[in-house]
Amino acid sequence: MIELAFRVLCSLTVVLAILWAIARLVRRPLTGRGGGTVTVVARQQLSRGSSVAVVKVADRALVLGVSDAGVSLLADADATLFPEPPPAENPVGQALKVFRSAR
Repeated sequence: MIELAFRVLCSLTVVLAILWAIARLVRRPLTGRGGGTVTVVARQQLSRGSSVAVVKVADRALVLGVSDAGVSLLADADATLFPEPPPAENPVGQALKVFRSAR
């Protein structure tokens, strides 16, 4: 009986280690994605199938209307008018910070 429990525990540990490794690989950014010349600064959902997005391209900011029918240019502005938001933190990372501070 103890031998069976030990085998189950070892198997569970291996499965959890594999899942952890896969999660780490998935969270890692793909090469070539960072530092691009096109950045989505903000996006606001208007209805189920439409939204407005501010996209920074080099030194220009484009205000785009995005819908199921396509993408259309609404306005063109100077990129300095739209500061880039800070990068969003991973929700799992936020939960870990709360858990660690509670101890």
